[in-house]
Amino acid sequence: MSAAAGSRDRGELLKNGAIQLMLALNAVIMIYPLFVMVISSFKTNAEIFSSPFAMPSSFSLTNAERVWTETNFVRYLANSVGITTAAVALILLFSTMAAYAIARYQFRLSALVLMFFLSGMTVPLKLAIIPLFIQLDTLGLVDSYAGLVLVYVAMGIPSAVFIMTGFLRTLPRELEESARMDGASEFRIMRSIMLPLARPALVIVAIQNAVPIWNDFFFPLVLITSDDLKTLPQGLTVFVGEFTTDWGVLFTGLTLAALPITLLYIVLSKQFISGITQGAVK
Repeated sequence: MSAAAGSRDRGELLKNGAIQLMLALNAVIMIYPLFVMVISSFKTNAEIFSSPFAMPSSFSLTNAERVWTETNFVRYLANSVGITTAAVALILLFSTMAAYAIARYQFRLSALVLMFFLSGMTVPLKLAIIPLFIQLDTLGLVDSYAGLVLVYVAMGIPSAVFIMTGFLRTLPRELEESARMDGASEFRIMRSIMLPLARPALVIVAIQNAVPIWNDFFFPLVLITSDDLKTLPQGLTVFVGEFTTDWGVLFTGLTLAALPITLLYIVLSKQFISGITQGAVK
């Protein structure tokens, strides 16, 4: 082995080691706050303030019992699940149809239509909260599931169309041409051929929208007033007082609230990584 080759190998080794070190450091930075939140869910307020980063003296479920008995936790959980599921399903439905038309059909205004959707990514919807609230109030959609779901769908469609259009454009046209020769309808081509191939992109869109919708506090705070309609982030504010906050119970509620979306990501992580890597290769 020449000296130059050995030098390149050592340089590559150092480069890979530095990358692995940075990834490990990033993992610690991301995971450690979650770890502190979980262990704090077993502590009392006194323990949290006296030893915030230490392990709890006992793994008591008292805080979990208080979350269960002192709030409508099950109702809040059901509301979050229903709103997130409905919003993500509608985002996938409408964005897939729009992206398929833009990516697979040639028409004069296709670029303009795509730019129309992408323009929705330039201005945060929160900046238009006052006219949005007035419009929803006029339609009778304030303090309702439908109003909140429609807001999330409007927020999610632009980025979803962008992702789906880019992915669908990479699929070979020979697949749909051969299906047309066999007499398949356009809907059958999209449903049976294109959508199965676009599954990784669909998973990316679903996770990208499900996480912020599940964790959102701003829009439920503005649009929802009834306790029976509150989502988990909004409902758990019952433990945040004006002068005191029951941190142990609050951390327990946050841990339970983060559990479903974490499990969803773990289940879909293979498809999520596959979609990212396929997009990078293509």
